[in-house]
Amino acid sequence: MNIPDMIVDLLPLFMFLVLMALVFTSYPIAFVLGGTAVLFGLIGIALDVFSFIEFFNFVPRVWTVADNLQIIAVPLFVFMGVMLERSRIAQDLLEALQLVLKRAPGGVALAVVLMGVIFAAITGVVGASVIMLTLIALPTMLKAGYRPSLAVGVIAASSTLGILIPPSILLVFLCELLPMSIGYLFAGALVPGLLLALLYLVYILLYTLAVPGAGPRPPPDGERTGWLEIRRALVRGVLPPAVLIALVMGSVLAGVVTITESAAVGAGGALLLAFSRGGLTLAELGDCLRRSTMVIGMIFFLYIGATGFAYVFRVLGGDDLVHAFMGASDMGAWGILLFAILLIFLMGFFFDVLEILLIAVPLFGPMVAPLDFGAHIAQPDVIYWFAVLVAVTLQTSFLTPPMGLSLFYIKGVAPSSVTMRQIYIGIVPFVALQMLCVAIILAWPQIVVGLPHQLFDP
Repeated sequence: MNIPDMIVDLLPLFMFLVLMALVFTSYPIAFVLGGTAVLFGLIGIALDVFSFIEFFNFVPRVWTVADNLQIIAVPLFVFMGVMLERSRIAQDLLEALQLVLKRAPGGVALAVVLMGVIFAAITGVVGASVIMLTLIALPTMLKAGYRPSLAVGVIAASSTLGILIPPSILLVFLCELLPMSIGYLFAGALVPGLLLALLYLVYILLYTLAVPGAGPRPPPDGERTGWLEIRRALVRGVLPPAVLIALVMGSVLAGVVTITESAAVGAGGALLLAFSRGGLTLAELGDCLRRSTMVIGMIFFLYIGATGFAYVFRVLGGDDLVHAFMGASDMGAWGILLFAILLIFLMGFFFDVLEILLIAVPLFGPMVAPLDFGAHIAQPDVIYWFAVLVAVTLQTSFLTPPMGLSLFYIKGVAPSSVTMRQIYIGIVPFVALQMLCVAIILAWPQIVVGLPHQLFDP
C-alpha cells in the first residue's frame, strides 16, 4: 500500500483525533463538529474520496429531526424544566422531605437524592436540575455541617438521574437514532433509574453511619413533629410533582397519549402550577421563554454539527475502519458490547453527553442490535438493553473531568468556600456507583426488559 492510499484509509482516524484536539480549545462544540466535518470534506475532495455535492446531503439528514413529531417533546421538556426551576416547587419539596427524614443519618442528602428522582420523573433537563439543587440544597447541607465533598457529590449525581428516568430528552434522541418504541424504552429505563437512585441512598446511609461527621443529624430539639404538620408539608411539596409525574410519565406508560402529547400536557401543567402559586410574573415568563430558547438552540445546533460530522466520517470510511478493527480483534458479541460501553465511558471525559450520543450511538447501535447473546437475553430485546446501558454510562459524562458539565454548574453557583478539589473528590464514589449499575444491568438484563414485557406484551 502506498502512502496516499494509507492516508485515505486513515482519514477517519485523523478526523477523530482532530476533533479530540479541538475540544480542548473551548470553542463551541457544535461549531467544532461542523467545522471538522467541512474541513475533512474538503480534504476528501482533494484526495478524490468525497464530492462537493455531498455537502448538500447534510440538509435532508438534519431535516429528519425537524420532521419528526417525537422530537417536539424536547423543547417542551426543556421549557417545563425551566418553569419548574423558577417556581417554589423545589423548595417546598426539599422542606417536606427534610421534615420526614430529619432524624435519619444523612437525612438531607437522602432528601436530595429523592428530589433528584422526582424531578427526573418530571423533566429530563440535567442542567436545570443541578443548578436548582445546588442553589436550594447546598447551603442547607453546608449549614448542617455536611462535608462539602459529600454534599456536592450527592447533588451532582442526583441531578444526572434525569438522563435515565423517563421522561428523558436523551431517551427521546435514542429513539430517533435507533429503531425503538419510545414507550418500550421509557418502561425499560425506569427500573434501572430507580436502581441507581437506590444505590445512592444505600451508599449515603452506610457512609454517614460509618463517618457520622460527614452527614450529621440535627441535634434533638425536644419537639416531635406532628402528623398534621407532616401531612401539610407533603401535600404542598410532594403532591404537585406527583400530579405532573402522573400526567407526563404515567400517560405514556399507560399508552394513553404519545410522548409529544404528554410533553405538551406537562409543560402546560408546569406553567399553570407556577402561575397558581403566585411565583411567576409575565416578565419572568418572558425570561423563561428566552432561557428555554437558548437551551433548545444549543441542542439543535449541536445536532446539526454532529450530523455533518457523522456523515463525513461515514463517507470517508469510518464505519469500515471500526468494523475492520472489530473483525481483526475477533471480539465476539460480548467483546463488541463491552468495547462500545468502555469507549462511551472514556469519551465522557472529553465530550458532552449529546455529542457522545450523536457520534457513538449511530456507529455502535447498528453493530450491537443484531448480536446474539444466547439465553442471556432474547435477540429483539438487545437494542433496548444496549440503549439503557448507554444511558447509564452517559451519566458519567456529566461528572468526569475535564468536561463534566455538572461540576462546572456547581462551581458556578456554589459558595466560594467550595473548591474544585472538593467537587472532584465528591463525585468519585458516585461515578463508581454508576459503573456498578452498568455491571448489574449487564449481568441481569431482565432489569431492563422485565417491565416493558409486562406492560406491552400480550
